Amino acid sequence: MLPGIIPCLVGLEESREDPHMKIAIIGTGTVGSALARGLKQSPHKIILGARDAADRATQSLAADVGGELASPREAAGSAELVILALPWDVAETAVKALGDLTGKIVIDCMNPVGMVGGALGLLLGHTTSGGETVAAWLPGARVVKTLNQVGAEMMADNAGLPHRPVMFMAGDDPEAKSIVAAVLSNLGFEPLDAGDLTKARLLEPFGMVWINQALLRGKGRSWAFAAVERT
Repeated sequence: MLPGIIPCLVGLEESREDPHMKIAIIGTGTVGSALARGLKQSPHKIILGARDAADRATQSLAADVGGELASPREAAGSAELVILALPWDVAETAVKALGDLTGKIVIDCMNPVGMVGGALGLLLGHTTSGGETVAAWLPGARVVKTLNQVGAEMMADNAGLPHRPVMFMAGDDPEAKSIVAAVLSNLGFEPLDAGDLTKARLLEPFGMVWINQALLRGKGRSWAFAAVERT
């Protein structure tokens, strides 16, 4: 830790009572499915926003987590919190098709990755981020960047790790971050506030550190970052 830099809101999930909400998960691929399974035992009602509600795998997922199935637009419109779990290359069209989400909390867990110079890398950075781009696509929404720093396996189930895994978040709305912190806690993470939404410019490269270690350096996918303090 750099001198003088104090992590904010270490116990943020304890700052408000865990609300019971309707949570829409937009996208039922690897990440969306993992988040649905991770929230299965939470007090929240899960709505899966799927392009094809007749798909057998999607129907099986909904049955497994006790969730509802709806179109992405219907799911987002009926929920208090919306999680975007989409591939970045289809995100703009899909997110803009959700309609007006003014006032709703939106978790952006997408990393803006693509091929850069022949290798997987971030398409945005330094002067903007995926999180800020999502906020521009959804004017009026309360966007929080988080859940981009670990693989899907740890979102579905991170029990049994020797330390509670950390999950940083960035956003401009303190109340939204407080509510998101409770959801992160439901998923087994220790939520830490990284600051305003421009700090997504830090969190997205941080997510690439996990990708590099897990996929390119041979560490595998069954691990997460932790914030370990001296006692």
